[in-house]
Amino acid sequence: MSRCSRRQPHITRLSSLSNPLSLFPIALAAGGGRVDDASAASLVAAGFTLLQRSAPLVRALAGGRSAILLPTSGAFLTALAASDGHQVVLLSSDASTEEIGAQLAGRDVRAVFTTRALAARLPTGDRAVVLLDHAPAAAIVQVGGTESRIDLGSHFGLDLEGEEDEGRDEECVIVPARTSDGRVLDAHFTHRNLLALARGAVDATSLLPRDHVLAALPPSQLGGFALTMAGPLLAGARVSTLARFSASEALRRIEMDGITMITLTASMYAALLDEMTARVSAVTLPELRVCVCIGTPVDAALQDRWFAQTGVELRQVFGVAEAPLALFNAPHFPNRRGTLGVPFPGVQVSIRDPQSGAALPRGVSGALCLRGTLAFSGYVRDEHGGLTVRDGWLVTRETARERADGAFELIADPSLT
Repeated sequence: MSRCSRRQPHITRLSSLSNPLSLFPIALAAGGGRVDDASAASLVAAGFTLLQRSAPLVRALAGGRSAILLPTSGAFLTALAASDGHQVVLLSSDASTEEIGAQLAGRDVRAVFTTRALAARLPTGDRAVVLLDHAPAAAIVQVGGTESRIDLGSHFGLDLEGEEDEGRDEECVIVPARTSDGRVLDAHFTHRNLLALARGAVDATSLLPRDHVLAALPPSQLGGFALTMAGPLLAGARVSTLARFSASEALRRIEMDGITMITLTASMYAALLDEMTARVSAVTLPELRVCVCIGTPVDAALQDRWFAQTGVELRQVFGVAEAPLALFNAPHFPNRRGTLGVPFPGVQVSIRDPQSGAALPRGVSGALCLRGTLAFSGYVRDEHGGLTVRDGWLVTRETARERADGAFELIADPSLT
């Protein structure tokens, strides 16, 4: 049985739920991990407290969705908890006002959780704005031209217990997924999908409570969020955030703070290598054990350089918007540089004929197909141009093949196979 309990005055209680641990943010709180100086439990409790103490916010959210526009920080957990019962549209903190407006258009978003700095990018509208610069201590709620400060500091924790649960099949977050012609569809993930991603991250990287993870990717990138925050918190580990990536600051934190795991993009790793090269003194990373590259597949030459410089393998993880963690060169397998690795825990992978849908043998290229609870639950509205499901398999637009050693590799130009 999992339990999260903080014995302090004015504890937030969720006894009305048959099993609170079926909800994604509460399951993370129950892991006992920390984000920067706050416990995950206090961050989640602050979100529920916000709902209890701000009637204008509750009225604003009624019947609609919320959106989260936040940098990498523990405030994301507060926003997710405060959105309880509402679908959450995840916005990129790097997006422009025009891009944010396009993501909000037609999605019935009634409130946006953000910071004062990022709120300046929001397009005009009558939606509520919740500023979480000081979460979990306080929040600022702006509704109808009025601004009120909500004290959240007296609710530091959750008092709940329950059995570990696969998660509710209730929609939780919405992420953008592009079609082949460039349109954007809304891919939704349930509490069950998100918990499967987090548990897969724990299993794939062997996360333990003693781990210290650096989170530098925006929470809107679900695969990165699972590897750098959700998985670590579920395992009871410590997460330190970097709101905006800086190679010099990231390297300082990895060296000085005993970071054991990082997940970054290929360009971020290249910037770190440049920073290391520019250093006069040698770089020592004694605690670092897992380095994951997410996003565009990393070039084997960069993996070679990283290992030569740090002595730690740079391991590729691969996915698509609808299935953000699909393949991984996991630490308990040899790192097959230049490949996508093997199926992520909880994911089945098959190479299939694009026309007939039949499974193809190893060494033969075809459509990369996936299935498992880590994949999304469907598109919210129009499915035209989105990924299709055939015989239970999610058919991606990627062409790949399985090698003799069980690792998968992308085929950039199928005409050459």
